[in-house]
Amino acid sequence: MKPDKDTMTRRHFLKTTSTATALAGFSIATHAYGAGDNTLRVGLVGCGGRGSGAASQALSTGENVVLTAMGDVFEDRLQSSRKNLQGSEAFGKRVKVSDRSCFVGLDAYQKVIDSGVDVVVLGTPPGFRPQHLRAAVEAGKHVFTEKPMATDAPGVRSVLKSAAMAKEKNLALVAGFCWRYDLARRAFYKKIHEGAIGDIRAVYATYLTGPVKPMPPASSRGAGVTDVEWQLRNWYNFTWLSGDGLVEQACHSVDKIAWAMNGVLPVKAVATGGRQFPNNEGNIFDHIDVFYEYPGGVRAFMAQRQIAGCYGENADYLMGADGFGKISGWSEPAITGKETWRYRGPKSNMYQVEHDELFASIRNGKPINDGVWMAHSTLMALMGRMAAYTGKEITWDQAMNSEEKLVPDHLTWDMSLPIRPMAMPGITKFI
Repeated sequence: MKPDKDTMTRRHFLKTTSTATALAGFSIATHAYGAGDNTLRVGLVGCGGRGSGAASQALSTGENVVLTAMGDVFEDRLQSSRKNLQGSEAFGKRVKVSDRSCFVGLDAYQKVIDSGVDVVVLGTPPGFRPQHLRAAVEAGKHVFTEKPMATDAPGVRSVLKSAAMAKEKNLALVAGFCWRYDLARRAFYKKIHEGAIGDIRAVYATYLTGPVKPMPPASSRGAGVTDVEWQLRNWYNFTWLSGDGLVEQACHSVDKIAWAMNGVLPVKAVATGGRQFPNNEGNIFDHIDVFYEYPGGVRAFMAQRQIAGCYGENADYLMGADGFGKISGWSEPAITGKETWRYRGPKSNMYQVEHDELFASIRNGKPINDGVWMAHSTLMALMGRMAAYTGKEITWDQAMNSEEKLVPDHLTWDMSLPIRPMAMPGITKFI
């Protein structure tokens, strides 16, 4: 079990690329893009580790991809990312980001979108995802968007509308649920859907790891740091920005439950959770267990914990009428029962495959659209958080129609932004 490897890999630039295999078999059509030829111009919104890593993967898809614009709320983060990307031996010369195409501020996303790019990479904290996705799609841009897609139900509903709009406009929309682009797991779930273990009776997924971004003490805030800056600097610790650890991190495991169930939606969920260790001013839980119920009495169990010094595991266990399926961490998936099988095919870098397939789909005129399932997987995670925070049983329809809006409508740098109190199961109300 190496749960931290996922976090670390996605926050560092790739040193090697493997585009040949993923691009094999694609017919690259000739189109005129923003650069006036067959070159695709990329704009990066959110220059932290994940956004910068995604930009490097986009640039690693081929010589006719250039990065021309970058945006972030923090100047230091943007310039650090630009320097690192320009320093790459593999693609540094194709980082054509001038000072005039570096945009800083809460409106930087719109300036990147309006700069003449063809593809937008969204790597900001997920609280901003619905707004940024809508702006990109309305402007006619292809999109790679990191997971999860929102931190509240109104955000998910917005994402579903944006995904439908992208489909109407024939725009590509690829999600950062990276395991969907792993060759081994694709082969595994294909076997599952073909009946290798019979009808699924239950799924048990674990995401047991350490803290990701511990909240610093309030005494370290410094004079002149506004509420908005303080929370953005420590975004993972606030539900409106991250959605909680279940939503921001363990959503990968929730997504694999959804994948195992082949898109069938859960009927309802109950959950337990809380905060074992104080989190200074933060308001996310450090552990949540969710119990999903599906039609016909099928159950799925999601165990998420992010506490230091505890047993760690990142695995998926599928129990069927005729056998069992198992994925243990980064190892090859296996099936036992009436059929014995283990993945022995080619290995792939799923983070790179996401972009290889995205850019190939743009060029061959058959754009990928992950919109519906990426939104449903996000809502599944939010459904679990709602159940844990309130202590109530939450149905799918309740979760989808929730009116609780965590993200401020009109965010300004100097506004007062009080921190919501930690949820109290049995006391916190479902909205």
